[in-house]
Amino acid sequence: MFIAMNRFKVSLGKENEFEEVWRSRESRLNEVPGFKTFHLLRGPALEDHTLFASHTTWQDKAAFDDWTHSDAFKQVHAQAGQTKGLYIGHPNFEGFEVVL
Repeated sequence: MFIAMNRFKVSLGKENEFEEVWRSRESRLNEVPGFKTFHLLRGPALEDHTLFASHTTWQDKAAFDDWTHSDAFKQVHAQAGQTKGLYIGHPNFEGFEVVL
């Protein structure tokens, strides 16, 4: 199994708007071979932001890589402009191969 996470530093006061973007977006993940689950995680509020993470699980790293090179991925991420101004900097990607 493979876990992919993107961490977002969401500007204080923009948390509900950020969550709504994710609720209303067209993800198309359920159509992707090897996709298992998606969660949007809300972490602690810090001095200048609230930490969020998108968390997906995949059958394996190859399935995740196939998704990132697909037309569906390009189409979904073309909507990324909706989040402009909601978070600080770029999302921080972290990928993990499950060992246990």
